[in-house]
Amino acid sequence: MNEFLHRISAPVISVAIVSNAIGTLVIFLLVGVMNVDIIARGVFHAPLRGVVEIVIFSLILIVFLQLPDVVRSNRLTRSDGFLVFMGDRKPRFANMATRLIDLISAIFMGLIAWTVFPEFVESIETCHFITPPEFGTPPTGEFFADLASAFARCEYFGTPGIFTAPWWPAKLAIFFSVTLCCIIFLLKAATGLRKPVLVDESESPV
Repeated sequence: MNEFLHRISAPVISVAIVSNAIGTLVIFLLVGVMNVDIIARGVFHAPLRGVVEIVIFSLILIVFLQLPDVVRSNRLTRSDGFLVFMGDRKPRFANMATRLIDLISAIFMGLIAWTVFPEFVESIETCHFITPPEFGTPPTGEFFADLASAFARCEYFGTPGIFTAPWWPAKLAIFFSVTLCCIIFLLKAATGLRKPVLVDESESPV
């Protein structure tokens, strides 16, 4: 059973690590935008428009793209002094309590995913990528022109005329993140491992 769970966890953990790397890339891009804004503001007296909106939108992506790997590596902020104390005296109780906490965490993450998914679907439906819109520019048959028109119709975040971005990528990132966190918490609860690994540790050389 443990070998089966380890094989399941391998692709899940790989996705969490890749998601963390993408979140790190967003951080570098955000730092670049802020540096350009500082130079433009200080040297040319022409600050970039929409930097505040870009920072807010980027923070959503960064937090939720990196959250699964934080859960995987057991770096999520929590108070575990009691579990550490009981781990030396009653390890079996501490192990069961830890698994119960992971299970409860998985339930909460699942509830968040269940709540966010309809919002994501509703947000992406506002773009009318496939169905023709009731109002606005009708499809022209040109792919890129119709795609640009669809993105312009999307439910947006930001200030019109300064910076706007579709909401659905952020909501997709939230749904993806909490769903992956739910799976990782379930794997932790099932295996009892604090850090799910890519391969079975019993096979590693001593």
